[in-house]
Amino acid sequence: YYQETGRAGRDGGEGHCLTFYSYKDIQKLEKFMQGKPVAEQEIGKLLLQETVSYAESSMCRRRTLLHYFGEEYTEENCGNCDNCRHPRPKVDAKAALKLVLEALRDIGDKFKSDYLINVLVGKNTALIKSYGHNTSKWFGAGAGHDGRFWGAVLRQALILGLVDKNIENYGLIAINRRGENFIAMPFPVTVTLDHDYDEEEAEAVAVAPVGRGGAADEELFSMLKDLRKKVAKKHGLPPFVIFQDPSLEDMSVQYPVTLEEMQNITGVGAGKARKFGDEFLKLIKAYVEEKEIIRPQDMIVKSVANKSGNKIFIIQSIDRKMDFEDIARARDLDFDELLSEIEAIVNSGTRLDISYYIRSFMDDEKADDIYLYFKEDAESDSLDAALEELGADYTEEEIRLVRIKFMCEQGN
Repeated sequence: YYQETGRAGRDGGEGHCLTFYSYKDIQKLEKFMQGKPVAEQEIGKLLLQETVSYAESSMCRRRTLLHYFGEEYTEENCGNCDNCRHPRPKVDAKAALKLVLEALRDIGDKFKSDYLINVLVGKNTALIKSYGHNTSKWFGAGAGHDGRFWGAVLRQALILGLVDKNIENYGLIAINRRGENFIAMPFPVTVTLDHDYDEEEAEAVAVAPVGRGGAADEELFSMLKDLRKKVAKKHGLPPFVIFQDPSLEDMSVQYPVTLEEMQNITGVGAGKARKFGDEFLKLIKAYVEEKEIIRPQDMIVKSVANKSGNKIFIIQSIDRKMDFEDIARARDLDFDELLSEIEAIVNSGTRLDISYYIRSFMDDEKADDIYLYFKEDAESDSLDAALEELGADYTEEEIRLVRIKFMCEQGN
């Protein structure tokens, strides 16, 4: 888009750009990133979030675009973009902006925009609890507005140069000297609230043709979820052990009809495809034939990196019963990154025995409690739900380790 606007200006003619945006496209791209290294995923997610912010913002497109590339546009109204030609009502945001800056100053510069917004609206995530900000005076201080409002306020702070965003460091944000000056001497600020495309999205999903490689086929996705319930009941397992929701969503985008194609689905490897895949493949094949669907043969699909150096090294190291700390150190990973790598391996169908490490990491009683939760009580594999149900005596790392063991023994 930046290139096309620049080309129009260079040629001296009027440029006309029509941009189509759907959040489901963002979700699809997020799925494609799941097999990449953690650091690469973080950068990719940041860039996608910048795209979402640009699409949903009601600020002048030219001003936002030039700010992203380090240029300043001082005009309030460019007179050309959709937001300037059809402006949304503005609201006074001086007090809200001051609140954002004060909260950011106290919380510190180690977090991204969504973290700060979650603190302000009072969303009690595992990460927020781990840093103790759920007991901060800022937790829920902005609960009178939703996350969309605070996103617009924070974006205005960035545009006004009151907050710095470190793109090269995963988008961490920090208050700067101009922000400190605003806290001391606030000046009038107004913001236009972001576009809310939910209604348009609902209409688009209702009329969108299936089988063209776009968003998930809702009808097929519903059928796959029903089948998963039946298969889970037959095997006496929770449904999420059979295939997780992202896997079913990917199936309803890619329409796999062979075991080989099934192994290219997010979170499905050779073992899981062989164990559970047949009934799902039969359903998808019948659905494709009945609806006369043209499958997206040129779709870029996420394939499991079976030959990746990290994957082979981790599997071999666990087979040799190496401590996880030593495995992480050898691959220059932190513990969280190592667990993410192991989870990706297990979710793709590879069975690992990590019991030896769990025994050294926690006592048997805690491990048994967590295992029993996933086997009998859990409705999904959600970490947040597990943390809330099990309570403060159980750490995120303990739950993730036992969840890996559970998925290996019950799902692979």
